[in-house]
Amino acid sequence: MTTSFFRGRRLRRSAGLRAMMRETFLRPEDLIMPYFVLEAGDGRGRAPIGAMPGQFQLSVDMLERDVDEAVNAGLRACILFGLPAKKDDLASGAYAEDGVVQTAVRRLKKAFPHLQVLTDVCLCEYFSHGHCGLVTPEGQVQNDATLPILARTALSHARAGADMLAPSDMMDGRVAAIRDALDDNGFTHLPVMSYAVKYASAFYGPFREAADSAPRFGDRKGYQMDPANGREALREAAADEKEGADILMVKPAGPYLDVLRALRETSDLPLAAYQVSGEYALIKAAGMQGWIDETAVMLESLLGIKRAGADLIISYFTAQILLNRLLP
Repeated sequence: MTTSFFRGRRLRRSAGLRAMMRETFLRPEDLIMPYFVLEAGDGRGRAPIGAMPGQFQLSVDMLERDVDEAVNAGLRACILFGLPAKKDDLASGAYAEDGVVQTAVRRLKKAFPHLQVLTDVCLCEYFSHGHCGLVTPEGQVQNDATLPILARTALSHARAGADMLAPSDMMDGRVAAIRDALDDNGFTHLPVMSYAVKYASAFYGPFREAADSAPRFGDRKGYQMDPANGREALREAAADEKEGADILMVKPAGPYLDVLRALRETSDLPLAAYQVSGEYALIKAAGMQGWIDETAVMLESLLGIKRAGADLIISYFTAQILLNRLLP
C-alpha cells in the first residue's frame, strides 16, 4: 500500500521527538524585566500596582532586594522607569544627576556589575502635563524643542552607568540627537535600543497607573502610531536605523506580531518587542479567575513573540518565569 498523505504526527508522537523537532526556544537571555522605581526614602516604597497584580512601585532599596532575588534566579537584564517625587513643566527630574533613575542605576551597577541595566528615556513621568515633550500654551507637543531634553536625559543615564538607553517618546529625530550627545561625550560604546515602532495603544492602560504617566489633557495619537498602519512601521524603523539605533523595538508585542515579522524580514538589526501592561494584565486576570492556565498561556504568548522575530522581549512575567524555574 502506498501512503498518499502527509503523516506529520510521526514527529509529534513523543515528548522526546517533539523536543528534537522544536524550532523556537525561550531563554533567560531573551528576557528583560521592567521595574518602576519610586523617588522615596529607603524602606518606604513597595506599593502594589492594582491593575498589574504581582507588580510594584519600588523605592531603590526595595528594587535592589527584588533584583537580587531575580539575579540569583538568572535575570540578565532589566529596564528602569522612574517615578519622581515632583513633576514640572521642564521635566527637570528626568536629567537630574540625583534623579530617581540615575540613583537606581548607580545602586544596581554597584551591586550587580554583570546585570545589564537599561533605562527608558522618556519625559512623560516628569512633565507636569504628562506628555512626552514640551507643550505650547495651545497644548501642542513640540518635537524639535524636546530633542535636547531627551539627549540630556540619556546622557545623564549614561553618566550614571546605564548599559543601554531606550528612547520611547516617539519624537522625530530623537535617536540622532541621543546618539550625537553620547558620541560627543565619550559614550560611543553605549547602544541605543529605540522604541522605533510604538503604537498609540489601548493596551497601555495599566502602565499609566504604574508609572503615573497619563496625560493631563488630550492623548498621544499625534506622536505615537495609528494601530491601523503597518507600512508606516517600516518607515519609522528605517529612519531610526539610519539615525544610529542599534536595536529596534515593536510595542506592544502581541497585537502587532505581523509588524514584528515584517520588520524581521526587512532589517538585520536585533529586534526587541515589549509585552506591555495590558497584555500582562489580561493573562493575569484570566489566570486568577481560573479561566486559563496562566503559566501555559504566558509561555505560549512569549514563544509567539519570539517566533515572530523578536531577539529580546521586555515582559513583566520575566521575574516570575525565572523565580519559578519555568525555562529549560
